[in-house]
Parts: sequence; C-alpha cells; structure tokens
Amino acid sequence: MFNNLTERLEVAFKNLKGEARINDLNIANTVKDIRRALIDADVNYKIAKEFTDRVKEKATGSKVINAISPGQLMVKIVQDELTELMGGHEAKFDLSGNPAVVLIAGLQGSGKTTFSGKLANYLKSQKKSPLLVAADIYRPAAIDQLKVLGEQINVEVYSEPENKDAVAIAQNAIKEAKSKNKSVVIIDTAGRLAVDETMMTEVANIKSAVNPTEILFVVDSMTGQDAVNTAKAFNDRLDFSGVVLTKLDGDTRGGAALSIQYTVNKPIKFVSSGEKLDTLDIFYPDRMAQRILGMGDITTLVEKAQAQFDDEQAKKLEKKIRKNQFDFQDFYDQLQQIKKMGNIKDLMGMIPGVGKAIKDIDISDDAFKGVEAIISSMTPFERSNPDVIDQSRRNRLAKGSGKSIEDINALIKQFEQMKQMMKTMNKMPMSGMRMPGMRR
Repeated sequence: MFNNLTERLEVAFKNLKGEARINDLNIANTVKDIRRALIDADVNYKIAKEFTDRVKEKATGSKVINAISPGQLMVKIVQDELTELMGGHEAKFDLSGNPAVVLIAGLQGSGKTTFSGKLANYLKSQKKSPLLVAADIYRPAAIDQLKVLGEQINVEVYSEPENKDAVAIAQNAIKEAKSKNKSVVIIDTAGRLAVDETMMTEVANIKSAVNPTEILFVVDSMTGQDAVNTAKAFNDRLDFSGVVLTKLDGDTRGGAALSIQYTVNKPIKFVSSGEKLDTLDIFYPDRMAQRILGMGDITTLVEKAQAQFDDEQAKKLEKKIRKNQFDFQDFYDQLQQIKKMGNIKDLMGMIPGVGKAIKDIDISDDAFKGVEAIISSMTPFERSNPDVIDQSRRNRLAKGSGKSIEDINALIKQFEQMKQMMKTMNKMPMSGMRMPGMRR
C-alpha cells in the first residue's frame, strides 16, 4: 500500500546520511522532501504542512546522541509523528450490551458486505456468537452475498427479502438475536454510489432505532482524498465511532490512512485486504508507521503465526524434528498453516528489510500450488518415508502432479537440505531455534 511513500521518505532521509549533526539547513531540506512525499501520497496539503512543521520543531536543536546518526534521529521523530497522526494507539472496540450492536455504513463498493463477513469471522475467533443482518433493501444481490459469506464461516444471516423497511428489519433482527442468545449483531446497511439524503436519512433512522454500541464507517482506501471527504459527510450525520480501511492490497497511495483520523477525529479500528474472510486486522498506528518507514512489522507477523499454530501441534512437530523424523506430511501441514496467515507477499513485507527487496517481485498466493500438487500425488507411505521415493516413484509423481521430473528432483533435494539443516539445529539448544508457532 505505502510502497511509493516509503521510497520517497527513504530519499528524504538520505539527505542526512553522513551528516555529523542536525542543523537548520539539512532539517529544512529533509522536511521539504517529507512534505512532498506526503502530498504525493494524496495527503491533504494542510495536514502535510502541519505534520512537517511539528517534525521540524522537534528536530530543531536536537543533538545527535551516542551511536545515533542524524538520519536515524529524524526517522524516529517522523515515526512518532506518523503514529500520532494515525491515532497514537490502538482504539477500543466496544462490545458491551446484550447483544452488542454494530452498525456498518459506507458507500456502495467500499466493501461493507465483505467486511461484515470478515468481522463476524473475527468475532467468532474471539469466542463471540455473531448474527449478520441483511439491511440493504436496494441492491438485489446484497442479501445473497451476505448469505454466501455467512455459510462460508458458519454464521447465521437474518433477512426479510419482502420487507422494504430497513429500520424494521434491524429491530426484528435484534429481537431474533436475543431469542437465540447471540452476543453481537452486525447490521450491513445500504450504500450508494455517492452520498445522498435518502441513504443518510435511512442509516440515521436505523441508528436511532437500535442504538448501536459501534458505528463503523467502511471506506475504500483506494479512493484517496475522496475517502476523507466522504468520511466527513458521514460523520456529520452519524457521529460514527470508528473507521475501517478496506482494499489495502490495492494500488493506493495511502492518503486515506494518514488523513482520516486527523480530519474526523475518529480512530481507524480495522484494516483489511483482499476477499478472503480471514484478512482482517486490528489497526495499530505504531505498527503502520513502522511499515511506512520500511521497518517491517514483526509483532503482527508473530501474532499471525501464533494464531495458526497451536501448542499441541508445535510440541508434536518439535519432537519429530528432534528425532529427525520430519516428513513430507509435516511439510505439507506447515504450508497450509502459512497460507492461512494471509497474503504471502504482505507477510514477507512485515520482515524488516524484505519489503523493499521484493517490491517489484510478483509473489502469487498460488506459489505453493506446485509443491502441494507433488506432495498430494504421494501415497501416505511415501509422505512418511521420503527415502523410499526412487526414480520409478518420481516418474509416477511427475505424471500425477503434472510437473516435470526436474521439479520433483528439485523439491526432494530442497526437502533433504531442509532436513539436514534441522539435523544441525538438533545439536543446538532447542530454546534458541524454534519453528514458527512453537512456544517456550
């Protein structure tokens, strides 16, 4: 999302490389480049100027402390200011009430319905019992879309296809939720291609009727500064409690993420990317600031790994590695866990220094398909006993997987190298060398 902004900021910081101390001249040049980078990222000029004015004020007169270069000091100042610009800290998501009611609002095409499904899936993972409500009475496919999403995550969807009163649908849904002991009601409301009075009146009436604990404004981050203007219009009528940024994996310059909180004084609570229902993340301003500055986001990467690897699996895998019994079935299982963590390129971009290196490389989510096809063509005996895979078996695997003999040989060679590496690791204290998801 922020690739262009990250590159521009790196260029700005290079002005200080090799400088012995921060002075008025190099501060002025760096601040000017930072302001241009922000404006180019579609951040409002007023916001960009106030931001860089604060950076300049903090940097002026700063002394370079031991082992810290002026460039590093400026990066720290910009990081702190970016964090504050985006809200400063994680915003609380209020689920009080019996049931808690979450009202979803936004323009058509912003991703409201998909987000509603993602939120229900997230709440299920938090041991909540959500009910999805189809309150979009205008878009013909809206109810069907929500039902499909509900089926995918095994969450009930409340709808009244013949009822054209969205307020009544929302009220009836809450009664239904109480009768079935649902803990959270998620109301997916109608959107329009542009802000209009009919839409605003309807969603405001739903708000008055159900008194939601959370009102989330869903915005397509690819719309840039227009997203900020739309957010202001909705906030003036709804006084929403938080913002959701969707489509962060798209070709966006990031201006919405950097400007919305400042403009409407409401926190960004969630961010999402893609259509998969497990691609929803809590928004952490400090982590996003680190990613913008090319520092990666190891904390989020570790949390994603821990969410997919449970203790029992980790213990069993650790025992097999210790006994040098790691096989193709284990390898296949690990691939499936990694895939559940999200977009592969996004995950790699969370590793400090890697994001810049792979920015121009196309890494498809299908990158593992060839490996999966080969392993799936193996018999259970072959998966558990890789050493028995001789030339005749390799020929059969090539035919079964649709891959070449070279591909089969390359995978087996890589697997053997990995096992050799694990064998070497076994000679080291296991507390210092653990697979992702293994707890101490």
